[in-house]
Amino acid sequence: MRNALVFKSLLVLTISTMLISCSKTDYNNSSRATGWKYNSKDGGFQVNTNYKEQETGPGLVFVEGGTFTMGRVQDDVMHDWNNTPTQQHVQSFYMDETEVTNIMYLEYLDWLKGVYPPTELKYKNIYHGALPDTLVWRNRLGFNEMMTNNYLRHPAYANYPVVGVNWIQAVEFSKWRTDRVNERILEEEKVIKQNAPFEDVSAESTFNTETYLNAPSQTYGGNDEATRGGSKSEQYAKRNDSTGLYIQRKDGLLLPQYRLPTEAEWEYAALGLVELRSYNIYRGRKKYPWKGQYTRSGKRRSRGDQLANFKQGDGDYGGIAGWSDDGADITAPVASYNPNDYGLYDMAGNVAEWVADVYRPIVDDEYNDFNYYRGNVYTKNAINPDGTVKIVTTDSIIYDTLSNGKIVARVLPGGILQTPVDENETYLRTNFTQSDNINFRDGDKSSSRYYEGFQDESIPNRRMYNDPIHQVRPNEEDSTKLDRRYDESSKRTTLVGNDKRVYKGGSWKDRAYWLDPAQRRFFPQDMSTDYIGFRNAMSRVGEKSKVKKTPKHTKPK
Repeated sequence: MRNALVFKSLLVLTISTMLISCSKTDYNNSSRATGWKYNSKDGGFQVNTNYKEQETGPGLVFVEGGTFTMGRVQDDVMHDWNNTPTQQHVQSFYMDETEVTNIMYLEYLDWLKGVYPPTELKYKNIYHGALPDTLVWRNRLGFNEMMTNNYLRHPAYANYPVVGVNWIQAVEFSKWRTDRVNERILEEEKVIKQNAPFEDVSAESTFNTETYLNAPSQTYGGNDEATRGGSKSEQYAKRNDSTGLYIQRKDGLLLPQYRLPTEAEWEYAALGLVELRSYNIYRGRKKYPWKGQYTRSGKRRSRGDQLANFKQGDGDYGGIAGWSDDGADITAPVASYNPNDYGLYDMAGNVAEWVADVYRPIVDDEYNDFNYYRGNVYTKNAINPDGTVKIVTTDSIIYDTLSNGKIVARVLPGGILQTPVDENETYLRTNFTQSDNINFRDGDKSSSRYYEGFQDESIPNRRMYNDPIHQVRPNEEDSTKLDRRYDESSKRTTLVGNDKRVYKGGSWKDRAYWLDPAQRRFFPQDMSTDYIGFRNAMSRVGEKSKVKKTPKHTKPK
């Protein structure tokens, strides 16, 4: 009797569960809006229902976003009172495990040299403009010619961080890296022709991610055999099915762009506060990327060893012979020291690193406390009269002449020409009103003490930040030469300007004070040094977290 009752109860429960399940519509394969099926053989809306999550790009590690205190939380020994603490939130993102190395940058130079031969006059500035400045190693009272001649190209320094790269060159490397990674993905997915990145690439025929997404038929200079030569694309072509000829953004296959991290992202990642997390609170605060108030290891096997590569005192860059405290005198090979809890190496010491932000003395948390970044210049694709996007050709390469006279290519052939947004995008808009927002609330008319007479901020005595303006112009007698003229005005009051970028972290040349991730400095974006390098970041699309909530953080292996 009892068994029969149990059986009946289970039967009722099973039937109820089945009825409830049947009443629920499977919205993974049909529209919640219309009820129509996705990806029907008869046509209709085609959507990727098998998407899992973003692939981790080469060299990157995942950094789960969250809230943190940005800015100096230690004593302000310099009494600047600029870098005050603010509460900020950053979205999840990816960051390079290590700094960009010499061998990584040499791969970039080799590609440029092969595709745009510097022996051809029209291309020479592409390659030469990307070369790091090896003369940064020179010192008036030091013998450093060995580094000048060998540091970039000698195999002994292959895995050392690249230096002598200015901010603009770092940005251009990031663009190139994005295109090469996505090109590899398309080749592996058999969308583009196998070996197209090697056999079909020339100055007139290159792959650009944005061009492929916006005007795929213009990729590789309009070479359909390369763009649609993969076995998957050929199968779609045989069936006269245009839906699979090209990968689109909605397919979720191509990665977002590699870029420089924002200052907020870099500082958040460097701190690695997850080490201090207990449930939903940080217990304590950190002075360095590692736990503790000291720069030396307290572990038994490595007790007394420095945890980063930095200058330890006057004339002391690494200790004594036979017992080096940090194992290096100049830079060290990347990943020579233990990573922080996000798995990131050298977030303190070795080289300081460029970040994306334009420098201003304060972080304006009153206006924004989410994904903070100063430096937005909004653009849009240039459009031809026939409505197609305007592709840069070998005859219309975009160059910038920097303040030091160096010529750098900003848009290579095959890329889409960009123009500033105008009233078509800004009219009756509340979140932005112009293309260039670098000076917003700190350098524009409304923030200047010359508000009443403020007409043209290019007038030296009307600029809030009247930093020196050096001029480079073609020589009047010989147009192939440049005249470089220093700003000799005696009325300059600051070095801060719109071309000054933030760099973070300490370096082999800095004292321990600069190892604090909160410290910030600035440098002209078109100049370089022997102690500033960079690493890339990438935004994450989709879910914030990769794992379920745990009482404490588990350090990546």
